[in-house]
Amino acid sequence: MIVRILHEGQYELPAEALGRLRRLDDDLMEAVAEGDPQAFARRRDALISVVRSEGRPVADDVLRESDLVLPHADITLEEAQKLFTQHA
Repeated sequence: MIVRILHEGQYELPAEALGRLRRLDDDLMEAVAEGDPQAFARRRDALISVVRSEGRPVADDVLRESDLVLPHADITLEEAQKLFTQHA
């Protein structure tokens, strides 16, 4: 499975990580809906941390389709709310 973190790059993760990533993503979306900036930051960091720690970076010169695209690591709650509202 290929996961892209915007402004950072792609990581190859084992398929078994998908369920965990989905749960973390659900938690992140809950924080967005609640408008809780601290919970959002913790959950964003946890999600990205899993990708970085369990994934293997894909070389910059290799183009692969991403199965999952995550926002950049510095995205704020306000930016996420705007982004997810535009694409809902």
